[in-house]
Amino acid sequence: MSESPQRSQVQMRAVSADEAGLRLDRWFQRHFPELTHGALQKLLRTGQVRIDGKRAEGKDRIEPGQTVRLPPGVTAVPPSKPKDRPQVSDRDAAEIQRLVIHRDAEVIALDKPPGLAVQGGSGTERHVDGMLDALRFGYDERPRLVHRLDKDTSGLLLVARTGQAAKRLAESFRDRETEKLYWAIVVGVPPRTEGAIDLPLAKRPGARDRETMQVDHEEGQKALTHFRELDRAGKRAALLALWPRTGRTHQLRVHCAAIGCPILGDRKYGGEDALLSAVADARRLHLHARRIAVPHPSGKGELVLEADPPPHFRRTVEAFGFSTGSSASDV
Repeated sequence: MSESPQRSQVQMRAVSADEAGLRLDRWFQRHFPELTHGALQKLLRTGQVRIDGKRAEGKDRIEPGQTVRLPPGVTAVPPSKPKDRPQVSDRDAAEIQRLVIHRDAEVIALDKPPGLAVQGGSGTERHVDGMLDALRFGYDERPRLVHRLDKDTSGLLLVARTGQAAKRLAESFRDRETEKLYWAIVVGVPPRTEGAIDLPLAKRPGARDRETMQVDHEEGQKALTHFRELDRAGKRAALLALWPRTGRTHQLRVHCAAIGCPILGDRKYGGEDALLSAVADARRLHLHARRIAVPHPSGKGELVLEADPPPHFRRTVEAFGFSTGSSASDV
């Protein structure tokens, strides 16, 4: 008995060695750029995409030798190889290499400036992901991102140099073995000098073009942030140390706004309350990924890195006379 035409279009594709630790949704983006995010999510929800015969989610990490089931709608126009990336210009290569503050056999750390996107999107042509070929430094494998920062957030961004390193770093982030410290200048002061913000977050309904989050006690995912006030300027502003214990989208920005002290320059979540007329750089986001501590993917010890704040952040610190003090210790 012959298969139906639709059934015959179902294909199985093996995961290659250089794709170890890659998220499933990123794998689809790499191999099937024509497939929209919404279309992929529908295929996942209805169980049409499977890994080794099991239902899958976009956040699942894939491993070499696994098999991905491709439903008919995907295999209609599959490319035979990942979409060719444009060559990195000499200018962009020089810029991304200047951002390197640490490099070893497994990991590269960048000090990302504000205004540079980590990944592409609608209207975003220039981003870190598009420049990663300039960070091979003699390796055959292309470096890969293991986490993200918002476009206007500055500071530490880790890049894995191999598939195995990407897998181990992703596991460290997922299992909360990584500690990240951020500095933020906020408008107003928190209700207490230190503590925890435990408010679940969910995507705001109707947010399509740009992801927007909100506190949602019914549908939200757990989101926990520890904070400590490092210094304050009366009740006008404060310098905070923030430790995100979960990794939700825009977590620190929503949490700060939710306790009545939006991050300076964050009009997305603080509106006009996130501005101070007397501050020269008030319209620039004052959120900086200051420090990261993560088990080294080689299995040998811990990787601990720090990045100094960008110029606009330092100017505001000086304008308020803030002292950063000793802030790298845990809460």
